Amino acid sequence: MLFDANVKTITTKRLRLRLFDKSDAANVAGLCNNYNIYKSTMYLPFPYKVEDAVSWIDRHSDNFKAERSYEFAITDKETGELFGAIALSHNHHFNNGELAYWIGEEFWGNGYATEAAEALLQFAFKVKSYHKVFARYFASNPASGKVMEKLGMKKEGILIDHIRKDDHYEDLLHYGILNPYE
Repeated sequence: MLFDANVKTITTKRLRLRLFDKSDAANVAGLCNNYNIYKSTMYLPFPYKVEDAVSWIDRHSDNFKAERSYEFAITDKETGELFGAIALSHNHHFNNGELAYWIGEEFWGNGYATEAAEALLQFAFKVKSYHKVFARYFASNPASGKVMEKLGMKKEGILIDHIRKDDHYEDLLHYGILNPYE
């Protein structure tokens, strides 16, 4: 795993995680304007428009500079093709952060979320010295839970009917991992 000097890119075996640029907005909108992604995420709107992507990308630079969150595009290391996004929040007071990700449906099942998430955990623990990283997923999206388990995260609890989505309630499963380097 390679981190650039300012940690604006992270390179793995197959992927390059990099900061988003406004030129990514149309690709982001194309991937996110998908009901199957929308139904498994807490905050993505549907339909998802280019304007939504631009607004989201516009916040990244300030979040990064303020060390509030780190949002990276998940791209193919060789071609630069956009597969999805991964983010890590940073709660300085509690020295932890939440890991969140989405992958375009056409790229599901290739291990991209796991590979990107492993890289961001290394970033959190080795570069930023977080004590803990946590992640959450809807019970209706067990594939996301499998990613968390592959990362070594442990289930910490289930919040019953915690999220209202499209006029029904979703259970929210909470996973976490402590810094193994402390």
